[in-house]
Order: sequence, then C-alpha cells, then structure tokens
Amino acid sequence: MGGCGEATGPDRTPVPRLLYDINSLAASPVSAGVAWKLSEAGRQLDANVVQLPPGGCVDAHVEPDLDVLLLVVAGEGTVTGADGIGHLSEGALLWLPRGSRRSLEAGDDGLSYLTVHQRRPGLQIRSHQA
Repeated sequence: MGGCGEATGPDRTPVPRLLYDINSLAASPVSAGVAWKLSEAGRQLDANVVQLPPGGCVDAHVEPDLDVLLLVVAGEGTVTGADGIGHLSEGALLWLPRGSRRSLEAGDDGLSYLTVHQRRPGLQIRSHQA
C-alpha cells in the first residue's frame, strides 16, 4: 500500500516539484518587474512573483476576464479599489475579482507579491470572414 506522498499506478507523471524559493527575494535588491513566472507546459494556471521598488506602483486598471489571487510575500504597500485604500503587508491574501478596478503602490521597502489566476487561452490566428 502506498503511503502519503507516494505515486500510485503505472503512470508517475506529472510530478510535484519545487518551482521557486520566495526567500530568495530577501537576498536580492528590490527591482521592478517579474522575478519569476510559471512557464511549465500543459499548465492550467498562470502565476507570477512581481517586485515593485519603494514607491513603485501599478496604475489603476480593470481585469475584465479573470479573478486573481494576490499574496504579499515581502514588503508592504497599499491597494486602492472602489471601497478605498487598504494596507498590504507580508502575508496579506487578496481576491481581486474580475471586473474590479484596482491599483497597487509599494511602501518604503518595496512590495513583492505572488499572483495566481486561470491561464489565458493562447492567441489564435484566424482567417477574416467577409
């Protein structure tokens, strides 16, 4: 009998694996941009670790199609939405529902966060129908 964590059956793929160590953010200076992104083939999710430098921001925008989970992994800042301004600190987990307007601003030490959402379908080239 298989124990906890053991694969069962003849097909042992796909397998869980470590993708990124969030603790590595502390070892590097905060710079703007994507520090890591999920890129494995066949995935159903998209995920990114994003870093904002001190005072950096993500301008107000609306995601019309996808709900997004955002987990603050380092630093602090604010999120602004229709209901006002909320404080963000390490460990804060936000649900950003599709259609909601929001912006983010990093605090004095910057802000690093993980986002997870359903993967967008790839672009398709189609012929123009007259």
